[in-house]
Amino acid sequence: MIQSINHVTYSVSDLKKSIVFYKDILKARILVESDNTAYFTIGDLWLALNEEKDIPRNEIHYSYTHMAFTINESEFDIWYQWLKDNNVSILKGRNRDLRDKKSIYFTDPDGHKLELHTGTLQDRLDFYKEEKQHMKFYI
Repeated sequence: MIQSINHVTYSVSDLKKSIVFYKDILKARILVESDNTAYFTIGDLWLALNEEKDIPRNEIHYSYTHMAFTINESEFDIWYQWLKDNNVSILKGRNRDLRDKKSIYFTDPDGHKLELHTGTLQDRLDFYKEEKQHMKFYI
């Protein structure tokens, strides 16, 4: 049986630039670095970066695929301003009901979409049960 996510690995075009972003902007704890890889922890998540300089990266911009990190709602404005002050590319978020909580969507230096979100899975399910009658729930 699968127990949890073990780690997430992102391919990056410039390891040094990505290390600065994840360490200094997202406050990830760097554990190890080599010429072409770096390992971090963000909360309980193990995040690996592998440098791959010569691969296409355009398709990533067209997808809603992203990784979301939990933040406290009381820190939402602080994080938003922090990202803005550090010239992070903040994306236009989707329209959402207040019951679905708050999110900031942004990209890392290679265009990987990331999100800071104030809600929980239970918040989302409760909202959908109220508003999305067409959805089929298994819990």
